[in-house]
Amino acid sequence: MSERTRLLAGLLDDLAAEGAALDAVVADLEDTAWLLPTPAEGWTVAMQIAHLAWTDEQALRAVTEPEAFAAAAAGSAPELAAAVDAAAAEGAAVDPALLVERWRTSRADLARRLASLPEGAKVPWFGPPMSAPSLATARLMETWAHGLDVTDALGLPPSVSPRLRAVAHLGVRTRDFAFAQRGLPAPAEPFRVELTAPDGELWVFGPEDAAQRVSGPALDFCLRVTRRRHRADLALEATGDAADRWLDLAQAFAGPAGADRPSATEEDA
Repeated sequence: MSERTRLLAGLLDDLAAEGAALDAVVADLEDTAWLLPTPAEGWTVAMQIAHLAWTDEQALRAVTEPEAFAAAAAGSAPELAAAVDAAAAEGAAVDPALLVERWRTSRADLARRLASLPEGAKVPWFGPPMSAPSLATARLMETWAHGLDVTDALGLPPSVSPRLRAVAHLGVRTRDFAFAQRGLPAPAEPFRVELTAPDGELWVFGPEDAAQRVSGPALDFCLRVTRRRHRADLALEATGDAADRWLDLAQAFAGPAGADRPSATEEDA
């Protein structure tokens, strides 16, 4: 078994586990709970799950019909944002049991297709084309982030597990993308990122002697790069101007960043 095959298998296992964790949260919800607002303005719990189903279906189309997907995804950012909102609203309008079944089918179908992609294959996406491991990582990040919106709405704790390492890794890899999204040049210097995992292990990324550094809890870093918490509410430390600026801009997902979530102080005001 090649290193790429092992990597992809592990990511797909983590993706399945993260999906199952969120599935367990929503599977038996009362109908009224599906209508609860989440921290994403205008989005209900049902819309969050509908979005995950839709994006899994889009990823499946990107794998099976790459040319058709690329043509459809070539629109502007405002058009994409409108399509995302419309798909979430439409998907949320069905019976919750049907929505959950749709999401289960889409994520299982996508995992099977990703597992069968030949080594070196690239899949078009809303950002740069991705390898199968990269797309699996992106789906894991989205599942965790939108799952967090759901658990926030329900007053439940976030999903915290070693699976966060893949989210953190994607957050590190998208550093230059986050700057480019704002029309800014990428920092020339390498960064060092040191994160304390949920079990106390230290996750490190980048050269040990880098002057630009970010450190703190892995959960807080993942909350920041998915833009689910305001930076002021997180125990993240930056050393160096570029690293400090990155924590303001960090974004691990394609498309516009959207408005920052309010800080706890702002919410209490």
